[in-house]
Amino acid sequence: MDPSIAEAAERQTRAMRVLSLRAFPELEVSSEEGPTSIDSVRVQRRREAEATRAVALRRARAERAARQGSTATGQLRGVAAAVELERTA
Repeated sequence: MDPSIAEAAERQTRAMRVLSLRAFPELEVSSEEGPTSIDSVRVQRRREAEATRAVALRRARAERAARQGSTATGQLRGVAAAVELERTA
């Protein structure tokens, strides 16, 4: 193998490593943080899902109450109109 070719290949390899480290920096993990266990990730996801579910339930209940309130208001107006008609008749 030609030494100039080997040297060029080595330079190219070093350049690619530098570019790779720039594009994809290695994350430094402190000894305190360590890898997270799959169970703790599952627990966190369940908590987030339950919080989302609770918000959705509160919103649905509020919307239902608003619909029922508007229906009740409409019914009261209908009764009031009927009573008014009876008075004028």
